[in-house]
Amino acid sequence: MSNLFGNVLKAHQWIYENSHGALGHKLLFGNPTLLLRTTGRKTGQERTNALTYARDGRNFLVTASNGGSPRPPGWLANVKSHPQCVIQVGTQRIPVTATATYPQNPEYARRFQLVDKVNKGRYTQYQSMTSRPIAVVVLTPR
Repeated sequence: MSNLFGNVLKAHQWIYENSHGALGHKLLFGNPTLLLRTTGRKTGQERTNALTYARDGRNFLVTASNGGSPRPPGWLANVKSHPQCVIQVGTQRIPVTATATYPQNPEYARRFQLVDKVNKGRYTQYQSMTSRPIAVVVLTPR
């Protein structure tokens, strides 16, 4: 990920967090964005990531693409270690349980298509850049 794009993402997340969700839900590229609040698996500290999402019934879907990097994003290890987390959609905070899904899951292809469509095909592009399967994480409200 280029420094410019990385800085834009950081600024977007800062605006989202510091406006308490009043700004940021659809700020970047018009994609719906949530804040995923996880517990660090090593530090125990709260971590926050702004992620594009799709809806699947009552669930929210996010993709652990890390821009097509060979390494998954750190937040994926955090939700695997501590699946009880909180998302913020606009100004609303929702407790969720996170479940990572991969291509062997029968629902994976359908879920990947949902998030890829919201992100205008970028996840298909990112998957072509790495040999690791990109997880689709299902966030189920508790």
